[in-house]
Amino acid sequence: MVVTTMLKYIFPPPPSLFVTAMTVISFASLASLGLSELRGKHLHYSKFWNSGSKTSAVKKIKLSSRTGMLIAYSPAFLAGIASFVLYPQENIRILLLCSALTIHFFKRIFEVLFVHKYSGGMILDSVLAISLSYFLSTATVTYAQYLAQGFPEPSVDLKYLGCLLFLIGISGNFYHHYLLSKIRSKGDKDYKIPEGCLFGLVICPHYLFEIVGFVGISLISQTLYAFSFTIGSALYLIGRSCATRRWYLSKFDHFPKNVKALIPFVL
Repeated sequence: MVVTTMLKYIFPPPPSLFVTAMTVISFASLASLGLSELRGKHLHYSKFWNSGSKTSAVKKIKLSSRTGMLIAYSPAFLAGIASFVLYPQENIRILLLCSALTIHFFKRIFEVLFVHKYSGGMILDSVLAISLSYFLSTATVTYAQYLAQGFPEPSVDLKYLGCLLFLIGISGNFYHHYLLSKIRSKGDKDYKIPEGCLFGLVICPHYLFEIVGFVGISLISQTLYAFSFTIGSALYLIGRSCATRRWYLSKFDHFPKNVKALIPFVL
């Protein structure tokens, strides 16, 4: 009964050991990272780039934030570009998926180069972990979609709803990144409480819209791997958002307590 209901919305899992393993690994690793964020063990970027003991931080290789983010996002962007060459664009679904992934990481690189303002750095270990995760997820979701082309389409077609959510997510994410870039003047390294649009309700609206964008990608794909990665990513970003809110509460005495971490009025 459950399987029959699921098959209305997703393609059957392909007979691929690699995709099956990546489905489990992707979800488990991202969910574990989210739990680690809640426990105070962070990936070393943004506000938490130098978290942990000072002794261990000295031994680690530090990169500039700009360099670290370029390393994090570029392999996934190249994987998106390569997907147009590796997989025949035989139907609109795989074309939309490859396009959405490529646009997503192109936007990330554009923001790194022209939007973000930096105050800290990134630790190489975290950069490589993020880069590998994005690269493998992009490669796997496009490969899973390619394998799914031989199966009947799900009876409930969600790809156009997915396109709408992807556009809402990528637009909202970009706009709130732009607002973040405007709260700090040139040469200013201090953190300030962000303001404008959804920042009055949640401290990480850019993460909220990133999740919306990932949901859109999973609806375009309608594969089990895509949904697994999206749920895992959401759990990680929930953990990171809650950790970020705790950081603001500890740093600013006047931080508004009604501002939630990720979901307005809820979380």
